[in-house]
Amino acid sequence: MKCHHCGSCDNKVIESRDVADGEAIRRRRQCLKCEHRFTTYERLERPSLVVVKRDGTRQLFSREKLMDGLQHACEKTNVTSLQLESFVAKVERELYERGEPEVSSKDIGELVMTELPGLSEVAYVRFASVYRSFKDITGFEKELSKIRESKLETKSPPAKSQTAKQKSKKSS
Repeated sequence: MKCHHCGSCDNKVIESRDVADGEAIRRRRQCLKCEHRFTTYERLERPSLVVVKRDGTRQLFSREKLMDGLQHACEKTNVTSLQLESFVAKVERELYERGEPEVSSKDIGELVMTELPGLSEVAYVRFASVYRSFKDITGFEKELSKIRESKLETKSPPAKSQTAKQKSKKSS
């Protein structure tokens, strides 16, 4: 591994740890010549996955492109880089597990949109504004309504069963 500061190939690994749910290894390295520290990642090389864009063009799936888009969406939120790395690894794993050589950009976007509210609602709205190409405030309002509805569904207490209602009437 070449030091990007001085170009020397002599370095040592100071620390290694699993990241992205075991999908990658993060290594902190130190150059033995200039003592500059830098981080590298090792991950399994998978077969090429082709993304079919909306206009029909095809390009290789880029994990970095997905990460960049999500980093922009998560700016100034409490999402950590490790959480983001784990999120991207999960999306990437799901795409490869489909076993298809091609995936549409629409499928990738929908997969991200499904999972992102659990990571950050602010990031979800930001990502949605780009992905859905909002033209006016109505688009934002629709996405905010979806978040509110899903929150209400998860917070509402389970309905009492019919027998529980009958028992409470008898004891009164």
